[in-house]
Amino acid sequence: MRGLDMSRIEDEVCKKIQGRAAVGKDKYGVTMETAPLSKLEWLRHAQEEAMDLAVYLQKLIELEEE
Repeated sequence: MRGLDMSRIEDEVCKKIQGRAAVGKDKYGVTMETAPLSKLEWLRHAQEEAMDLAVYLQKLIELEEE
């Protein structure tokens, strides 16, 4: 069921976020809200995720250039 003014694409993203939250809760036993991390730890996690994204993007760019 879609939220107000949401497209199918946005609805899919929301479902995936909920799925990732469930995986994280199962894996770590806490939610993003209750995870006992410092601001610096959150920043480092975000940086690591951004670096992973950069690697995935580079791979896709190279595949498109072939």
